[in-house]
Amino acid sequence: MDATALGLRRLVVPTAVGTIVVHAGRRSGSPVATVLLHGAAASWRTWAPMIAASDEMRTPLADIVAIDLPGWGESPGPVPEPGDLAVAVAAVARALGYPRWRVVGHSLGAVVALDVAARFASTTVGVGLVSPSGEGARTVARHPLRGILTMPGLAGMVAAMRVLRGLGPLSRPLLRLLARTGALRVLSRPLFRHPSRVARSETDALATEIRPTAFLAATPKARTHDDAVWRRIACPVRSVRGRHDVFVAARDPRGWARAISDFDEVVLDDSGHFAHVEQPALALLALRAVWAAARVRPPIRRSARAA
Repeated sequence: MDATALGLRRLVVPTAVGTIVVHAGRRSGSPVATVLLHGAAASWRTWAPMIAASDEMRTPLADIVAIDLPGWGESPGPVPEPGDLAVAVAAVARALGYPRWRVVGHSLGAVVALDVAARFASTTVGVGLVSPSGEGARTVARHPLRGILTMPGLAGMVAAMRVLRGLGPLSRPLLRLLARTGALRVLSRPLFRHPSRVARSETDALATEIRPTAFLAATPKARTHDDAVWRRIACPVRSVRGRHDVFVAARDPRGWARAISDFDEVVLDDSGHFAHVEQPALALLALRAVWAAARVRPPIRRSARAA
């Protein structure tokens, strides 16, 4: 499904980390944007099934700001530092006229969403996480050999990205060939619980959206990420992931709950790493508290007389 069919239009927004391509629209008059941040093997298009599902459920998502993060999709690189990226995401929302936002991120984008909420606590009304990357993924980045034993799916993905980067310009035609023959659909099993049930357009999109250089550039930045900054988050955080997500470690949810004061998680029994693609309607329902978060309550100020 293309952007026009979803009521979105392509925009280019200059930021301190370079130009960022955005697909935005469905303005409702609300001052709160719905910022959507994709993961490391995708672009803004990964959100199309969820947006379409919201229309089918007659609860359409509005004020959408779907961002291609630097280094992925149509946004040029390089991949910024996490703090700079959070500032850039907020700058995009403000440039489009939104003083506040809810942020929803998938995988790596979930980490960025949490960083935005930590850095801009007073203007973030809610955070939605879809199959978020956690400490388990960072352990793989720090200790690749240990990662083969603890998270073989993610370790295998990192190895595949290294091979694709090594192939250079040959990687793109190889991926297109795999898509044409249907092999890419089979190879996507670590990402999806049931690849055969996912629209072929979604699995074939990997042939054009995988960015090995950006993926590997983000890996060393993850090694030193300080999750303690998430203690500054003041809004509700809701998470949804597939039970068969091989990129989330068993201990990750406990870490999020310790770091975030208002955190809750829903696990979908029949999804993998792309829960919002495999079960978009259920993912929407799991994040309903995020969609309902419309405003930030202003702090109570005492008058000089009352003081």
